[in-house]
Amino acid sequence: MSASKRAYLHGAPARRRQKGVAAVEFALGAVVFFTLVFGAIELARMLYVFNTVHEATRYTANAASMINHRDTAGLDRIRQQAIFRTSAGELLLGGPISDSNVKIDYLALVRDASGSLVLQPIAPAALPTCPRNNREICMTDPHAANCIRFVRARICADGDDAGCSPAPFRTFVPFVSLPLAVPKAVTLRPTESFGSMPEGTPCL
Repeated sequence: MSASKRAYLHGAPARRRQKGVAAVEFALGAVVFFTLVFGAIELARMLYVFNTVHEATRYTANAASMINHRDTAGLDRIRQQAIFRTSAGELLLGGPISDSNVKIDYLALVRDASGSLVLQPIAPAALPTCPRNNREICMTDPHAANCIRFVRARICADGDDAGCSPAPFRTFVPFVSLPLAVPKAVTLRPTESFGSMPEGTPCL
């Protein structure tokens, strides 16, 4: 056997070891690299969701103050448009936030036992029958318990009709979870026209 061939065979195990070390180094480097990449993507997505819900409540409160509070179809459209949709569903790249998480409340400004003015939610059954009826109630007594003075928009967890617990934040990577909640992003807006009805128009 020639000297060059013996040298080649002698160096083969060393080359295999070098290849193995390179593979391990690449694997470790790839783990770190992709962790940083996906971490940056997740951070950007979190900021997008948190900023979007604040804008959603601002839009919802403003739009809901100008539409009949009994117009359920119109209010549904407002909730959908608030998260940039034309139908029911989740915010793009912002799940699990959906139009069902956008809550609209109507508030009265009443006097408590001490005489102080406090905001009080009006139960759906106690809401005025139409915008004209609300105007009449508020003109008679601006602090009546069923006089709508403010519209409130919030982002709440699904199914929490009694209160408003924060909606959970869902990461883009399914098997990784973070102990975060989406802000409620509360916006309060004084009532506007509510889709003003002319005098003499009957409430339906």
